[in-house]
Amino acid sequence: MTRKIRYLMVLLLCTLSLGASAALPMSDPAGRELPSLAPMLEEVNPAVVNIATYARHEREQNPLLNDPFFRRFFNIPDEQARPRQERRQASAGSGVIVDAGDGIIVTNFHVIKGADEIQVSLIDGRTFEAELVGADPEVDIAVLSIEADDLSEVALADSDSLRVGDFVVAIGNPFGLGQTITTGVVSALGRTGLGIEGYEDFIQTDASINPGNSGGALVNLHGELVGINTAIIAPGGGNVGIGFAIPVNMARASLEQIVEHGEVKRGQIGVAIQDMNPALRKAFKLDNGQHGVLVTDVKKDSEAEKAGIESGDLITAVNGRATPTTGELRNSIAFSDIGETVTLTVLRDGKEQEIKVKVGEPMTLAGSEIHPLLKGVELAPSPDGGVKITGMERSSGAAASGLRPGDVLLSVNRIEVSTVEEVEQALAKDKDQVLLQVQRGRGVFFLVLR
Repeated sequence: MTRKIRYLMVLLLCTLSLGASAALPMSDPAGRELPSLAPMLEEVNPAVVNIATYARHEREQNPLLNDPFFRRFFNIPDEQARPRQERRQASAGSGVIVDAGDGIIVTNFHVIKGADEIQVSLIDGRTFEAELVGADPEVDIAVLSIEADDLSEVALADSDSLRVGDFVVAIGNPFGLGQTITTGVVSALGRTGLGIEGYEDFIQTDASINPGNSGGALVNLHGELVGINTAIIAPGGGNVGIGFAIPVNMARASLEQIVEHGEVKRGQIGVAIQDMNPALRKAFKLDNGQHGVLVTDVKKDSEAEKAGIESGDLITAVNGRATPTTGELRNSIAFSDIGETVTLTVLRDGKEQEIKVKVGEPMTLAGSEIHPLLKGVELAPSPDGGVKITGMERSSGAAASGLRPGDVLLSVNRIEVSTVEEVEQALAKDKDQVLLQVQRGRGVFFLVLR
């Protein structure tokens, strides 16, 4: 095959694959039309912003300098006993304007976590101080707002319509270089169990995502937002072609609650669940190709109990959408509106049936109500087992001891727990010290609170 024929074939394939909006005609010096992403990017790029965050940290100072006797004994001036000096640290990330009228920007929570000041820079050189509207740490989404005129916004796509092999473009601020685009395809969908976030349903892409791209846009060839770039797998410290983005449908669910209520509340139906394995599949006599999530326990007085869900049921779908893993079932319930009725497809004793269940309010309890060492901590049963920390004051003693929102308590004082009431009972054994078994992502460790 001659070089000219190969060139024409590649050119034809590119033209067919890019789609109408991305392949607006461009011409080379010889007048030949060439496909280009430039027209689409010229519309989208102004809506992708750079984010700089500043956090104040107190410098370490010898505590003896605060002792007046020590200062007099060594003739140390009083000005050296001033409050410890502060220094400012800056980090860089990206964000996406999704509402130009109200200046609403979506980014990753980890981009702005712990920031005292957030600055947003536009591609036209303007810089604005941003206000944090709210955040959803379990999904790693934060919502910012700026007061500015003449903003651009990115239209939101339906990420459920994405297919493996679709072309995508990542836009962000890698390594603080400034706005950069990389291209690739959707490598996989529905990635869960990575231990990156509390709720996971990642889009995997080979479009290069690097430090600083976090919070940036993953768009399709129509210039519509399909995901928020979030993380990479980088064993050697660099990009190896495995990046992850939060689907825009998941981000939108958090965005709408944050804008309307300032926070995110996720409903529950009140079941404990686990993934199937070959031994369980054989024990429950599942046919080849049947997949679902096993109900291991139904909480008393829960919506699931009221609807008739039983331990041993296999939930195969929610509203007709298959749920082959606990992560997918958990996401389907958590991202339904509280009060909404969902239809579960259940396999019981080899027979399939549909059961309607109302999504209920999350059952939470402030830790201070059950133990002083858990002051500032909010607890709720986890649908995957254990009791989850759903909220925590950053200044609390529990936070200083190493606990984080999203951690799951598996046992308290060596007693396994699955409800807040069981946590309360286990804590009553020792008022001065608490031994916690904690699951964080895929890791499990013990932690002592005193």
